[in-house]
Amino acid sequence: MYRTSLAVRTLTGSLGLSLSTTLVAPMTARAQLTLSKPDTAVTQRHKHLFNGRDLIIAGAMTVTTFALFPVDKQIAARLQDSSTQANQFLSKSAKGVEMIASPGAYFIGGGLYVVGKLGNMPRIADLGWHGTEAVLVGDGIAFMLKGIMGRSRPFVSNGAIPRDFDWGRGFKSSDWQSFPSGHSTTAFAAAAAVTDETSIWWPRSTWIIGPVMYGGATLVGLSRMYHNKHWASDVALGALIGTFSGKKVVMASHDNPNNVLDRMLLGTHVSNGASGTVKIGWLLPLDGTHAVGDLRW
Repeated sequence: MYRTSLAVRTLTGSLGLSLSTTLVAPMTARAQLTLSKPDTAVTQRHKHLFNGRDLIIAGAMTVTTFALFPVDKQIAARLQDSSTQANQFLSKSAKGVEMIASPGAYFIGGGLYVVGKLGNMPRIADLGWHGTEAVLVGDGIAFMLKGIMGRSRPFVSNGAIPRDFDWGRGFKSSDWQSFPSGHSTTAFAAAAAVTDETSIWWPRSTWIIGPVMYGGATLVGLSRMYHNKHWASDVALGALIGTFSGKKVVMASHDNPNNVLDRMLLGTHVSNGASGTVKIGWLLPLDGTHAVGDLRW
């Protein structure tokens, strides 16, 4: 038990150090949720999803991740200890949190979006769409890095060779898609997006939602290591990419609410049509104007 708790404390401390490079103070202003004009409650600096300063952040993320390489083998050995692996509670819990992250994040985000649109609750629809968008951005970055870096998963070498990279091999085999952790990316992207999105219209929620979301995301990372699917540095980089993606999506979306995706998806409306039919309308950004299309059934 001592070895298990030491491994958990070590990884938790590593993740905390990594996240400190990208987390910023939550926004406390209340955002307007209309799509007809730019959000005036948030400083409009992020007109595009990514900008030049993000290269500096990416560099810091890379340095922080590679700094964890020396402890990869040690942490993997402790989590794969026979007494740790024999713990049924840890085994069942690890499987559960992984499912919640992926594919759960997509179902939860999509569900919130649909409920928000059907129930005429724009904040819920906003939360669902931006959470899903953040996951898509984060997972897209992770997918490309997995393929390019071609790092072998811990079980390939039985936890003996953490620096086994074969450039491009990740596009050919899932066994060489260890770096970064996709589940961790998804979990932290959702955590960052939900925390930042809700803080806009419920500032005091940050102290409740933040620890719950980020704590859950950390458990996802630990579960991937427990199942010998990822090294500690894989999880750390996934956490950084996910957090970065979630925060950027929320900031960029509220700074520029007239972006094409938000206008189309958040501008969708659902209403009752004639003879019990359901009417769905959406906004198409054509030449700076909003064209409305309808679908009935």
